[in-house]
Amino acid sequence: MKTYKAYCLDLDGTVYRGKELIAEAAGFIHRLQNRGIEPFYVTNNASMTREQFTEKLAAFGISAPPEQIMASSIAAAKYIKRWYPGKKVYMIGSDGVEQALRNEGIERVAENADVVLMGIDRGINYEKLATACLEIRKGAVFLATNGDLAFPSERGLLPGNGAFIQVVSSSTGVEPVFIGKPEMHMLEAIQYEYEFNKEDMVMIGDNYDTDILAGIRFGIDTVHVNTGVTPMDEALQKEIPPTYAIENLDFWEL
Repeated sequence: MKTYKAYCLDLDGTVYRGKELIAEAAGFIHRLQNRGIEPFYVTNNASMTREQFTEKLAAFGISAPPEQIMASSIAAAKYIKRWYPGKKVYMIGSDGVEQALRNEGIERVAENADVVLMGIDRGINYEKLATACLEIRKGAVFLATNGDLAFPSERGLLPGNGAFIQVVSSSTGVEPVFIGKPEMHMLEAIQYEYEFNKEDMVMIGDNYDTDILAGIRFGIDTVHVNTGVTPMDEALQKEIPPTYAIENLDFWEL
């Protein structure tokens, strides 16, 4: 396997499983850092801030600079700043989305928005959904951090951002632009900001339908690890398989 400049790692299922560290991934990250390479952490989770991600990784013994975190909330804010500069945003979301917009200097409004951005909001209610619908009907661009219909918790599968997006989309007849994987916007944001060539980037993840597809759609190498959602034999049987498939990141010699 070749050497890359940008190692883009999924988090849940690749670096950790909930509150459990995947030791082989931690070893791989430490080997990269010993060679002077800081990997990027590419996650659909839009609820947490960069600092919260770095704190979680630090608790696992992984030192991750905040600027190496690329959550779907961060990519969404960068997407708005790049393609809709100076535009006002009506936001549904939590701390991660709010901080990402603030860091990019994007103005939030309660009405007359140019863009509606939806991320997971555990305090969502009818009024928030109604406002989103009204703003979209008035012509606001509709963006979403990710389209996950459900996410796991200790209580079982809970409604994800995609479930609430379907309410707004069904009501307005407008489909959003999704920022998170399997779309390529997070990887594009990394390339745009750091000016990498695509041949110097690799996407590493456990979920074919999000991580690997995002890399394939962006046109970079992909590495499937057999530590999470998609079994290796299933990933290899896909019409477009990952570039490489390994049991875990201990098998990757740098």
